[in-house]
Amino acid sequence: MPLPPLVAPVAALPADERERTQRHAVLRGFGEESQRRLAAAHVAIVGAGGLGSPAVLALAAAGVGILTVIDDDAVDLPNLQRQVLHRLADVGAPKVDSAVRAAAELSPHTVVRAVRERLDAGNADVLLSGADLVIDGSDTFATRAVVAAACERLGVPLVWGVVQEFHAQVTVFWSRPPAGREPVVLADLHPPDQAGEAPSCAAVGVLGALTMQVGSLLAAEAVKLITGVGEPLLGRVLLIDALQGRTTDVPLHSASAAAPTPAGPAPAPAPAAPEPIPHVTAAEMLAAQADEAATLLDVREPWETDAGIVRDSVLIPLGTFLADPSALEADGPVVVICAHGIRALQAAETLRARGVDARVLAGGLAAWS
Repeated sequence: MPLPPLVAPVAALPADERERTQRHAVLRGFGEESQRRLAAAHVAIVGAGGLGSPAVLALAAAGVGILTVIDDDAVDLPNLQRQVLHRLADVGAPKVDSAVRAAAELSPHTVVRAVRERLDAGNADVLLSGADLVIDGSDTFATRAVVAAACERLGVPLVWGVVQEFHAQVTVFWSRPPAGREPVVLADLHPPDQAGEAPSCAAVGVLGALTMQVGSLLAAEAVKLITGVGEPLLGRVLLIDALQGRTTDVPLHSASAAAPTPAGPAPAPAPAAPEPIPHVTAAEMLAAQADEAATLLDVREPWETDAGIVRDSVLIPLGTFLADPSALEADGPVVVICAHGIRALQAAETLRARGVDARVLAGGLAAWS
């Protein structure tokens, strides 16, 4: 279901901006009014790296009025493999300077507010205040948690994405969405007691082309929220497996949504929300394998399992499993394993829909290591 537009339109576009963005104007259901909403919008982007780079480019090209770009880092040579804002000549210069230059070259009416400062718990509310929405392109979970908490307090939507190796997630969090929509926040996807720090790009690598895809998706979600066009990813997580060429989405429900108090005759009961997927520690997984004859399903790719597996686990790559869940023969509970616990959730959802007692190794093998 589409949401109401987030931003009221400006009265009119300059003539050169109407001409520059005319391909938007002819889009069915978009038109000049949506373009005027973009011109009135203020988007804050945390990070000018792998995800922030394409988001800055896409939103400037789209004609967003104000971009606040927050990053305290300087350009390093290995950044250029994926951070498409920057050029060789920018090595050693502040990343936010690249955002100012690139946006000006694309969209003369877009104002970039460059903030060369590290966002933290002490300044997050101030740095993000005034933005209509926030895009998180930061590279540590600690920063992501701070950004999410600030957006929850400010009540602004948070467009969120993460990329690691060949895999990605994209979603939208919003603590105060329009009436009729359930609030969804970061803790619904990554409960604080289960969210560990993922390994860095330097440690495990990242496919540069995938960061461009995901950064563009973040920009597209921002455009949809600003204009009210299309269905944003609020309450859904988009999962991308670049190796298999598969993109799927799974529902994400608030873990703390309270039921409304009836004011009269009780309404018909709503369908029960799906039970959250249980997460187990490595010790609990091994105990379940020994005591409950649990099957351990490893959904990593062959190049990952070549480096080592859990003894007696069943190896079925996620794409193969989702195409044919019956390929797994299991009479009892199943604990699903992957590198960091992300792909395992999708397999566990599928198993539980088939009536299987499915659990996930919390944090994946990386947390166990």
